[in-house]
Amino acid sequence: MKIEIKKSSKLVNYTYAIKFLEERVDDVINEKKPELLWILQHKAVFTAGTSYKKHEILNKSIEIIKTSRGGKITYHGPGQIIVYFVLNLNKRKKDIRNLIRNIEKCIILTLKEFNIKSHYDKKNIGIWVNHKKEVKKVAAIGIRVKKWIAFHGFAINISNNIDVYKKIVPCGLYNKKITNLKSIKKRSYKNIDKLLIKNFLSIFK
Repeated sequence: MKIEIKKSSKLVNYTYAIKFLEERVDDVINEKKPELLWILQHKAVFTAGTSYKKHEILNKSIEIIKTSRGGKITYHGPGQIIVYFVLNLNKRKKDIRNLIRNIEKCIILTLKEFNIKSHYDKKNIGIWVNHKKEVKKVAAIGIRVKKWIAFHGFAINISNNIDVYKKIVPCGLYNKKITNLKSIKKRSYKNIDKLLIKNFLSIFK
């Protein structure tokens, strides 16, 4: 199956990106356009998934954009790579748990290429690392499925500002910390987008 690859070099507005994704979902349902894999970075924004609670906003002055993905509140901004997709599960396996496991596999394989060992957690969705004797979250996953078309995607923290997460309860997790790849290992992650595309396509071919 053909998957269109889209890469944005400039920061992308969140609401624009979601509108684009939702339009592509309809086009895939109507067989007008192919599936999509879109690599980008967002302008700074806090977003709230369908299961968020108001008390998870710790700093009441921040603006929150409600979104159709599953999950709680998170932050997107420069230094964080976003991988959006539109995948037709009608032509694959109609199994959301399997989809999430494959997304986790894609992230873990990619980080392994930078000699960073990471893992998934059955209780807490996302990708985790053992860093400075603590388990910390380095990647978040949030999806929605419409007529077995899966969309939204995942975010990997590379060099983004971690302090902003203090304004929220990230992903609804009170006792878990967030980190980024630069904190774990100071090196260049310039080609991470190419590795993500390679691993994603090998898994979802």
